[in-house]
Amino acid sequence: MKNIYMPFKSKILNISKHTETDYTFRMEFEGEVKPGQFFEVSIPKFGESPISVSEIGEGYVDLTIRRVGVVTDVIHSFFVGGTLFLRGPYGNGFDIDLYKDKEIIVAAGGTGLAPVKGIVDYFVKNPKQCKNFNLMAGFKSPSDILFKKNFKEWEKSVNVTLTVDGAGEGYLGKVGLITNYIEGIPVKNIDEVQVIVVGPPMMLKFTVAGFIKKGVKEKNIWVSYERKMCCGVGKCGHCRIDDTYICLEGPVFNYLDAIHLVD
Repeated sequence: MKNIYMPFKSKILNISKHTETDYTFRMEFEGEVKPGQFFEVSIPKFGESPISVSEIGEGYVDLTIRRVGVVTDVIHSFFVGGTLFLRGPYGNGFDIDLYKDKEIIVAAGGTGLAPVKGIVDYFVKNPKQCKNFNLMAGFKSPSDILFKKNFKEWEKSVNVTLTVDGAGEGYLGKVGLITNYIEGIPVKNIDEVQVIVVGPPMMLKFTVAGFIKKGVKEKNIWVSYERKMCCGVGKCGHCRIDDTYICLEGPVFNYLDAIHLVD
């Protein structure tokens, strides 16, 4: 019988620094993965952390990891050529086919950009497969912005609204919460536009409310709830809300299902 908790070794192919605490680890991997899914990254004697997939490529996946605790502190001490242990991919990811031939708006806050980066990458490479693509991304400050090099490329193909909560003198970009810019996002068909929102709970709550106020149908809104996913296989119960296991039925939900998940 296969042990569902048994991790496998994965080689670190590359490490990219974004901020003082956020790095992307490119890990060796062969298999099917969807944006929005996650891996459990483990180090013997220290523990595991659930990490979302931020890019999917031939023979690799990217995992963007913030240094916030014991396990992630140790992960950040590893170098290219080293080995980490992975389990996964787990969870319900974003189905790219649902968004094809539609207008798409992706709204992400902070590290919430990582789980949806694969969606942005796909439609940047395949612009004819959607009618229009808007990316909204908000960060606390200019120094907290992730994927800066990617933004320069994305701006060539999709409409980008990049904003920060606050900035000092000399910053020429947009300042303010994502919700301040929702009304100005152009939408040709409000009944069909597909909206994806990922970020901290309060950002998610008010951003979804802003799109509903704009006229977006609730059934066309998708969210990701990344909540205490310890085992990844629905056994430990840490991520359970009522009868829903986030690690199995999520972390990606249609808003009509997510609206009933009150913790």
